[in-house]
Amino acid sequence: MALDFKSMTQKELKKLIKDAQKALDTAQARDKRDAMRAAEKAVAEFGFSLSELTEAAPRPKAIRGKRKTAKAPSKPMYANPSDPSQTWTGKGRRPNWFLSEVEKGTDPELMKI
Repeated sequence: MALDFKSMTQKELKKLIKDAQKALDTAQARDKRDAMRAAEKAVAEFGFSLSELTEAAPRPKAIRGKRKTAKAPSKPMYANPSDPSQTWTGKGRRPNWFLSEVEKGTDPELMKI
């Protein structure tokens, strides 16, 4: 069944959406009912009822630990001599401007802020 959505009016499209949503809700309810029956059947094989298992099992308490707080951003340690707005904290990957200055022979101590 191929539908031509381009030729349908806005009213027809809205009705189609409404009908599809109703069919989806019905299918979900049916699947839920079938799943419940299957679960009850599986539990009955072990001699229990579904309500016995769901009510009897205490829920585990959440494990409390230290809360992680956000770290403050690191302060810049190095600045580009040709463009002081470019800075580097000294952590992580070295920026290209830092590498090129070191290759030119600039001492990293001279670039410290």
